[in-house]
Amino acid sequence: MRVLVVGAGPAGATAALQARELGADVTLLEAEQVGGTNINRGPTPVRTLARAARLARDWSSWERFGLQGPRPVPNLDAVLANSARVARYAHDKKDIAGRLRHGGIELADHLGPVQFTDPHTVAAGDGRSWYGDRVIVAVGCRAAPLPVPGGELALTYLDILTLKALPREVAVIGGADTGCQIASIFADFGADVLLVEAGPRLVPGADASISAALSLAFEAKGMKVATGTRVQALEPGGGQVSVRFAPGGAVQHATAEAVFAAVGWPANLRDLDLDAAGVDSGPRAIPVDDYLRTNVGHIFAAGDVNGRTKLVQTARLEGRTAAWNAVRGPSRQMAYAAVPSGSFTDPEYGSVGMTEDQAARDHESAVGIARYDDLVRPVADGRPDGFCKLIADRRTHAILGAHVLGEYSAETVQVVATAMAAGMSVEQLAEMQFAFPTFTEAVSMAAQKACRAIGIGQFPPAWSYLGPEE
Repeated sequence: MRVLVVGAGPAGATAALQARELGADVTLLEAEQVGGTNINRGPTPVRTLARAARLARDWSSWERFGLQGPRPVPNLDAVLANSARVARYAHDKKDIAGRLRHGGIELADHLGPVQFTDPHTVAAGDGRSWYGDRVIVAVGCRAAPLPVPGGELALTYLDILTLKALPREVAVIGGADTGCQIASIFADFGADVLLVEAGPRLVPGADASISAALSLAFEAKGMKVATGTRVQALEPGGGQVSVRFAPGGAVQHATAEAVFAAVGWPANLRDLDLDAAGVDSGPRAIPVDDYLRTNVGHIFAAGDVNGRTKLVQTARLEGRTAAWNAVRGPSRQMAYAAVPSGSFTDPEYGSVGMTEDQAARDHESAVGIARYDDLVRPVADGRPDGFCKLIADRRTHAILGAHVLGEYSAETVQVVATAMAAGMSVEQLAEMQFAFPTFTEAVSMAAQKACRAIGIGQFPPAWSYLGPEE
């Protein structure tokens, strides 16, 4: 069997390796550089930039710890050079292309746009074409343009890495994960930031407690947050951009040296000619079933292109699942319940499983919340703002989800993800011992509170807990 994989990002590269491991002959096509946006232009270099912004932020707490000295001044050229260095290091260290070829995979990269010519064949612009008995489409997505007059004046997150100077005034349009990350970076670098979200709350896919706490934290650091607000137009003038928006129906204007749009991630479908393969697609993604099959049984779609989660970790899992089903037949369904997510906003947040609202609709649920300011480590580190919320089923005692906001939350939530994947009950998690003092103690504290809410387990007051026992 020959498997043809289109796209060599996290989903495509993983799918190719998995299909080869299962004994298929594999060809992997990539329009640009192997590794996808994640390593080359997206989360890896931008996360490095966020780290620099955090270090600049930490200056405000120096005196509290007895440290003195002038505030560090960001050197944008040096900051961006370091981000590029880390991206190159990650790319070279992973050597994805070398691993693929060493594994016996035929790799063709830097092809430019490719397209289907029939349901089994994909061709490049240079006249070459490749056949697959099974085809896995994993071409990723791109930042959507801002659909308002003057929208072409808006930058995207990729443009951060090409800035020549740090803007003093920034407007970010779109308050989901990416928009909040961009806003956080510039706020920590000292810019005045306006964050506009059309929906009623920030990060609308997150637990409501995360959205509320994030808004409060942003406003506390001086950011202006406008939810339930649509941008009407962007207008140039005097080296700046004027943003026209209407919170509550009253038109307002704000000027910014840089405007960033983070209004969605449509799939890269424009050049694929899916019609030639008979594949149905929507305007932003290719719909798939739980086996990641499209409407054409031998063609699968994995990663961002199917529009399900747009997470690197999910893309890897989908790549493996699509490859398995392509080679062995449809026998593995996708399961997302124990796949964690995290965002490098400031404060950062992490989640896994159901939100509290989702759990309340589908289960008889109980909630336990541990506050960071009741734990020694967050207080000692000067980062006491945050919490860990854990949700459990009252009847089965299964862990349904967790949501953490604050320092190291993306790492902390993975403890719960591991427990969920292992099928642990909430009382088993509550019994676990965590190193002291650590941020991850919040997990056991939240689990113990959830157990008390259910009425199970005998947990004595924790001597290390700073807050009142409930």
